[in-house]
Amino acid sequence: MKGVQVHEAGIAASILEIAEAAASDHGDVSIQVVRLRLGEFTGVVPEALEFAFDAMKAGTRADQARLEIERIPLTGCCPACGWSGPPVEEFCLVCPACSAPVDILTGREMSVEYVEVEEVGTCQ
Repeated sequence: MKGVQVHEAGIAASILEIAEAAASDHGDVSIQVVRLRLGEFTGVVPEALEFAFDAMKAGTRADQARLEIERIPLTGCCPACGWSGPPVEEFCLVCPACSAPVDILTGREMSVEYVEVEEVGTCQ
């Protein structure tokens, strides 16, 4: 479990760097929301990532930020027979129709979609 947490901690640190860089373009602001697209084939555990993000955000512009994670399901396409869809078995990359290897269409995404900021000292 430590390896998983270390992996997510590194990703959380990168997310915070991206969010801080985006916020610095807008002056004196606090980060309210960071929206992340995360494919299920990345191997990232969302709960561990949220925990790491929450632990690392203290003392930053993202101190009060919420990490929103949009999960992207794993889907594939068979170049041999044309089948496409989610795997029949978890992470099985073999076509259920013809047993050929499938190409991954979605599920490897990991990107910060947007960073929502608010000017410091404004009323809500």
